Amino acid sequence: MSFIWTPHRFAGGALALDVANSVILRFDPERRIDRFAVPSQLRDFADAAGHLSAERSAFPALAPVASEGASHFLRLREATDAFFRHRVGEGRDDPSMLAELLETIASTIRRHGYVTSPLPVDLATAHSALKLVSQPEPDRMKVCPNCGWLFLDKSRNRSRNWCDMAVCGNRAKARLHYSKKRKEGAS
Repeated sequence: MSFIWTPHRFAGGALALDVANSVILRFDPERRIDRFAVPSQLRDFADAAGHLSAERSAFPALAPVASEGASHFLRLREATDAFFRHRVGEGRDDPSMLAELLETIASTIRRHGYVTSPLPVDLATAHSALKLVSQPEPDRMKVCPNCGWLFLDKSRNRSRNWCDMAVCGNRAKARLHYSKKRKEGAS
């Protein structure tokens, strides 16, 4: 299966969240899609992230994950998703999930050593996740009620409801509209 990496796919507000969001319908086993299950998508993601990620100024040139590092990159993705999803859902950090994430980040950094440019996308993701762990306002992270993606609410009054208003916000508003119309028609 082939995908196109569009700006919507980078609605998380941080590279680490965009990587975590690469699993579509994560909690629906029948419809779940792992965009990184296709090796070419791992390569294409690095290029797209360099142009579309909210952190593209921090990571302007990204190299794809080497094939031998793919399983480690997926481990980083899952540790990132588990930790931040728990943080948002429970309103606190889970020490064992934090340890797993930090160990995976450290392992990624150790694997690469000193790299200048282009930065491997897994190393950039590790740096992004580390920045998110230590962010001063963890309550800015939310889960989109439409698609379940993690995103940073960078609005001034923290009122952002969806990962992407143009996609998820419109879908939610359309559902509400059609629901109201059905109720009116039934009356």
